[in-house]
Amino acid sequence: MPPLSTGRAGTCGALPFLIRRDGTWLYRGSPIRRKPMVCLFASTLRRDAQGGYRLQTPVEQGTIEVEDAPFVANHLEWHGCGRGQVLSFRTNVDQVICAGPDHPIRCAWDVPCEGCGTGPVPYLHVRDGDGALPIEARIARPVYYELAALAVEGNCRGVPCLGVWSQHVFFPLSTLPDET
Repeated sequence: MPPLSTGRAGTCGALPFLIRRDGTWLYRGSPIRRKPMVCLFASTLRRDAQGGYRLQTPVEQGTIEVEDAPFVANHLEWHGCGRGQVLSFRTNVDQVICAGPDHPIRCAWDVPCEGCGTGPVPYLHVRDGDGALPIEARIARPVYYELAALAVEGNCRGVPCLGVWSQHVFFPLSTLPDET
């Protein structure tokens, strides 16, 4: 095999990995049970400009399938209050991310969810992708409920809403309930 002198990783095509919606990593259909191995693979995860995911090392790269977001924010700690409050999330790969200007919380808070019963799904920006689409962590439902308990009234794009503050940034989570 000729040496890779271009400085670019060789392409392996599709790799037999799947990251489930709940954050479980599968290899050839079987869960990867060793967390250090999952953390190692997670450190090589990239997202292309079209939104696809790949594992990339300096030597090779290959695409993988991701059902929703590759990570899950499954723990929340906060300190402070008001605009200066800091929300720190821990992901399923033990990465700690503080929500703020560099790591926003994204939530389709202003889209009606008629009959779905679950409410909007929030995501946390973990790191930048190769294009405009970031690599995100889905905020687990119990953590979302913790955020809801911290929510305060605010305003986003002229719409009254409930949201949370972290590092002087307001993140809307839902519209205000109808008073009628």
